[in-house]
Amino acid sequence: MPLPRPRHPVPALLAALLLLSACGETAVPDTHPQRWVSQRQAIFKDFTRTLEPMGLAARGRQTYNPSEFVAQALALQQLSRKPWPLFPADSQYPPTRARPEVWAEPAAFEQAQAVYLQTVDALLAAAQTGTLDAVRPAVVQVQDACKACHERFRATAPAR
Repeated sequence: MPLPRPRHPVPALLAALLLLSACGETAVPDTHPQRWVSQRQAIFKDFTRTLEPMGLAARGRQTYNPSEFVAQALALQQLSRKPWPLFPADSQYPPTRARPEVWAEPAAFEQAQAVYLQTVDALLAAAQTGTLDAVRPAVVQVQDACKACHERFRATAPAR
């Protein structure tokens, strides 16, 4: 009996091409003595790792545990203050994904930071209520603040 042919070979081929193209990419190392870009990228990755389980719980894709949620919100609040000093004037170099607007429009960048910090603080306050109904909109507000800042101040690909 012959083996069945895959129904949709195009998605498999696209996936293979994406994997191969990713292998050919060389990352630009952060060679600056202070490693500003590497430091802030590590913090932003921690943001994602910390916020992701809260988003899953808020959307019902993961069990909501109020005490764990408070701990995660507190961790995010502590992280939320860390990356902003890591954007000095001499930190606009590859491999940064920050757009020139970060430095050209410092007041707007500071306002985006303030909005983010306010939403994180509100998320912690909502988490402390212990109710899923309170945390759901707060998670969305944090995610929206992240997205708004990324759309204005983050490039889609690293500078080379």
